[in-house]
Amino acid sequence: MEALSSYDLPTETIIPMSTTPTKFGYGATVELGYELNRLKLKRVVVVSDQQLVATGLLTKIEKIMADAGIESVPYYTVGVEPTDVSFREAISFLGGKTFDGLVAVGGGSVIDTAKAMNLYGTYPADLLEYINPPIGRGTPVPGPLKPLIAVPTTAGTGSEATTVIVLDLLDLHLKTGISHFYIRPTMAIIDPLNTLTMPPMVTASSGMDVLTHAIESFTAVPYNTRFKPATPQQRPPYIGSNPIADLWSHKAIELGGAYLRRAMISPCDLDARYHMMAASTFAGIGFGNAGVHLPHALGYPIAGMVKNYSPPDYNASEPMVPHGISVTVTAPACFRFTAPAQRKRHLMAAAALGYDTEGIPLQEAGDCLAQALIDLMKDIGFPNGIGELGYEEKDIPGLTEGAWKQQRLLTISPRKPTPQDLTEIFRQSIKNW
Repeated sequence: MEALSSYDLPTETIIPMSTTPTKFGYGATVELGYELNRLKLKRVVVVSDQQLVATGLLTKIEKIMADAGIESVPYYTVGVEPTDVSFREAISFLGGKTFDGLVAVGGGSVIDTAKAMNLYGTYPADLLEYINPPIGRGTPVPGPLKPLIAVPTTAGTGSEATTVIVLDLLDLHLKTGISHFYIRPTMAIIDPLNTLTMPPMVTASSGMDVLTHAIESFTAVPYNTRFKPATPQQRPPYIGSNPIADLWSHKAIELGGAYLRRAMISPCDLDARYHMMAASTFAGIGFGNAGVHLPHALGYPIAGMVKNYSPPDYNASEPMVPHGISVTVTAPACFRFTAPAQRKRHLMAAAALGYDTEGIPLQEAGDCLAQALIDLMKDIGFPNGIGELGYEEKDIPGLTEGAWKQQRLLTISPRKPTPQDLTEIFRQSIKNW
């Protein structure tokens, strides 16, 4: 009997793996000037926020660039969580300016803003043009963008490694995104010393973002159970769990489980900061390829529909739910729901977090992973469910509607939810303990 070839199979057989070229380690920031010169960039837009201005880091970076003969154009007004309004303001800043590339210094909000500036500054369009359907038109990015070097200052979002931009659409009270291969930064300079000024709740939120990214990608629907795209161009950025992404995601879970508590307890613990930065980088590589699913899909409306929650340590001028909090508060219930489709992986994730799984039957894998996360959330002073963020039972239909629109993420779930399933997850997440 003639063997089947990959051409005969209806499901995916190919793992495309690419990530951002990276320099990682204490003091890596000092090599920014060298890398800009290597890329032959002479005039760059530096994107950051006012909180980082106060730390003095941007003064240091401006000097590094000046010493290398690079002219910098500062844009230091990025908000805590990007919105359609803040994106339009940032994009309009570029009007009439000539520049060779961009440098993003900050957390996920800063890096995503720089990505958006790069995209819309290179290929001007209505904001909805490139936003994922069904919310936007989902037009593919027409071609390569200008060089963008990301210098992350939080250990969490992994935006320096991904092909994704996330933003809030204020009028729709909804968080959504843009995904395309060309969006990924040209390079990342990852220096754990740049995270030393993160206050406690920023450390907690970004650290839990690392863990949800990694666990979601590790438990995602397997890539080879999804239908093969008609053409390589139609292959989505998120392909599902696969042997390559699994290596990065599992290691990120281990590091986050071992070092997040330490980073919270002792903010100047360099070893903890180093390993949390490594966890963030590894998770970014993993989920940037495999994808994320239910916690992120539910997290988008939680952030977008915020009413009166003001997180500690963020100095936000208006109510907001930080991304790491929004994607974590439903994670215990989400993983209870998805466990039946991937019981062994859910139990492996709990063990990687440091939870004692010896003797626990596979049937209890979802409860085990949920409890491992709850124990960690308690230890780092995390909000206890969506109720603590200001949501009530009457808000759940709206949250469900918003989550159901995140089909790009829902298709990555190993267990396909219905709207009723999402409603029940939100209901279980009003309080996690």
